Amino acid sequence: MPTILDNIILHKRREVAERQSLVPRKLLERSLYFESAPLSLRRYLLRDDLSGIIAEFKRKSPSKGWLNAYAPVERTTLGYMQAGAAALSVLTDAEFFGGKNEDLTVARRYNFCPILRKDFVVDEYQIVEAKSLGADAVLLIAAVLEPQEVRGLGSLARSLGLEVLLEVHDAEELARAAHHDAVDLVGVNNRNLHDFSLSLDTSLSLAADIPAEFVKVSESGISSAAAIQKLRAAGYRGFLLGEAFMRHSRPEKACATLVQELLASSNQYQEVSS
Repeated sequence: MPTILDNIILHKRREVAERQSLVPRKLLERSLYFESAPLSLRRYLLRDDLSGIIAEFKRKSPSKGWLNAYAPVERTTLGYMQAGAAALSVLTDAEFFGGKNEDLTVARRYNFCPILRKDFVVDEYQIVEAKSLGADAVLLIAAVLEPQEVRGLGSLARSLGLEVLLEVHDAEELARAAHHDAVDLVGVNNRNLHDFSLSLDTSLSLAADIPAEFVKVSESGISSAAAIQKLRAAGYRGFLLGEAFMRHSRPEKACATLVQELLASSNQYQEVSS
């Protein structure tokens, strides 16, 4: 039986082929964003004055259905940044996540922090498209790409000034796909993409295996300051949260609350340490 991930990738390949026929790559390259220098997601996550939170704009998910169908992109993403998020993640997949490319361009228009284009990349066209939309970084998922595809797509992204977040789920994916010449950050997805179960132990067990040259990002299943502090202690500098915010009527307020809790817990930790 095909998994949810199998269905997503099958649909994505068809979708990308159709988009290429409608909007040629040469047309994408005329975007004004090809003339602008992207922001560094790595640098923002390594800043000690920022939370490390990558706040995600995601309307729905295959496992939970609609999370927030009516949250406005402008207010939500600007609110995320004002709340203290270090960066943004914008889902652009329409069929399974309710997103669209315009969500990213709107977020870019109103924000001055790095933006990760979150989608299922299977073709070079999507890398060029990400640049044309104003993204600063792209996601490559080891579970759906061969090692040579990661290297090729990552190298293209870097040539356009984009950074690459490689998503892995286990040690085998990490070993075969984390190419130092094509990847900038390694994200460990705590969600099993085959059955969509969640466990923070996935990030904790892989932390020591991720080479120091990569910024470590933990993705999915994070909902508390205590969880972030635990992940920080394991070496993670980025924390991608989507559902924890988007299931609220005002996602940006949920983000602000978590950032304040994180700040308070960090201050308590420093007082105890001193």
